[in-house]
Formats: sequence, structure tokens, C-alpha cells
Amino acid sequence: MTWNPALEPDCPDCGSLDAIETIIVPRARDIGGFEVRRALPSARRQMVGPFIFFDQVGPVEFVTGKGIDVRPHPHIGLATVTYLYKGEFEHRDSLGTHQVIYPGEVNWMIAGRGITHSERTSEATRKGPHDLFGIQTWVALPEAHEDTEPGFEHHGKEVLPFLESEGKEVRLIIGRAYGETAPTKTFSDMFYADCVLQAGTLLPLPDDHEDRGLYVVTGAIEVAGEVYEAGQMMVFRPGNPITAKAGEQGARLMLLGGETLSGPRYIWWNYVATSQERIEQAKADWTAADWENGRFKLPPGDTDEFIPLPER
Repeated sequence: MTWNPALEPDCPDCGSLDAIETIIVPRARDIGGFEVRRALPSARRQMVGPFIFFDQVGPVEFVTGKGIDVRPHPHIGLATVTYLYKGEFEHRDSLGTHQVIYPGEVNWMIAGRGITHSERTSEATRKGPHDLFGIQTWVALPEAHEDTEPGFEHHGKEVLPFLESEGKEVRLIIGRAYGETAPTKTFSDMFYADCVLQAGTLLPLPDDHEDRGLYVVTGAIEVAGEVYEAGQMMVFRPGNPITAKAGEQGARLMLLGGETLSGPRYIWWNYVATSQERIEQAKADWTAADWENGRFKLPPGDTDEFIPLPER
């Protein structure tokens, strides 16, 4: 979920090859009846381009009456990206947005100086058994834009660039790649793409971005002579031409990367910032719970509860 349950998230990483700078094996954690696998931030790689947080949510099967209930919580200094393979989320935020997202669509929420949101399974979906599987990421905003006004965009799958050729399907979610540009507003150069490959298919990564990585969602791929299974992220050395080959069962990948930011970020709970002072102020503002006049407000339609500031 875009709520970060770990205050100081970390993951182990393992080894590298000539073309691969870092291999990240996400750490699995249970956050209330379902599993999340976190690839970013990792012990040795805080970001890939501007991407500073990367969670695989599920796959999970819910019985009738059950689902996701992430109570209202705050963000600063980032934009969140929700992309689903199965299931749905009902998003509400302090701007008044009320948006259900389905597979192949994108929710892009710009936190900027501060936003509050919740994510829940809708009442309609809870009426029967249902699945959930997707990826949620945070994109750190450049320093010049970290205090920008909050915003929200939703784009249906029909408006996202979709490329199909020779056993490859690529849907561009954010940014630019392969000669296409997604409609989502961005604050730095980046790319984020959902790729489905048939068995044995070759996929070259975009070669015109400073920082590049990929995450194996399902199946397996071969890169630089080595095989990588589902649940692994690779970060590649700048400038090296990279091609991934799908294994015998095919593969589904998320490609990500872009321009590196001017420096590392402070990250605590749901806050990303260029200084610790900004983090501390956001802590104080959330603790104040001044929903009428303060920086943070609760989402209309979801004001009965919220996640309190962690104790440490």
C-alpha cells in the first residue's frame, strides 16, 4: 500500500554481474492478512531514477466481506503510483478525489507540500470472494517541486500508450519510452512500463535514460547470461545496452528508471524530503490533527478514523 508500515524500510541485495549494478531480493512482510514485497528502498540502492519506494502487493485472495482498509494517512515530497493486475482499490484524498482503480489503469497522486488519502476495497467488491495483485511505487519529487500543490490524475488503460509486436506487450504508465509518452504529468524525466513477454521473447530496455531497472513480476528472464525469477529487481549500469529474454513460461516485468535526482532523500514513514527539518515539521503537523486549518485534512467521505503518527 502507499502507506509505509516500516519507518526505516530496508531490503537485502545480492551480488552483481558486469551489466548489473545491483540485484535486489525484496523482503516479504505481512501487513494485516496479506503479503507485501518491498524492493525499494534497499540497503544499497535508495532509488532507481526518481523511484524511491516499490512494493508488490499480493497476489492475495480475500473471502467475502474482507478486503483492504488503509485508513487516511499523510504524504509529502513525492508522488504515488498505483497499478493493478487484479482487483481494485477505492481511493479518496483530501482534495475531494473519489476514484476506483481497475487493472491496467493508473492512479497518480502528487503529494507535494502535503496530502492525505485512504485506500479501501469497495463495498461492492466485498460482497464476494476477490483477488488483489499490483504494484505501488513512490516517485521522489525534485527539490524545486517538493512543495508543489498536491494533485491527482487518473488515466484509463485506453489512453496509456500500448505497444504490441513479436510476442511483446508494453503499456507505458508514466514518462517516455520506446518513442511514446504517457499522459501522466511528471516533474523529472522518467519511465515506468508494464511488459508482458511470451516465452523466448527478447525485450531491449530503453537506452536513453540515465538510470534503469526492472522487476520480475511473474515468470523468469535471462539477462547477461543469468536467469532471474519472479520477485527480483535488477538495477543496470548506466550506458550499457540491456536485453531481457523471457523464460520458458514467459514473463511479466515492470521497467522503471529515469533521471537521477540532485541527491539522496530523507525517508520516514510516509514522508520523503530533502531535509530532516521538513520531516520533523510534517510529523508535528500530522500530530496536531488540525483538520480545519492545518496542512493536512482528512478525505471527504472518510473522516471517521486515521492512522496516528508512529511513536518513533
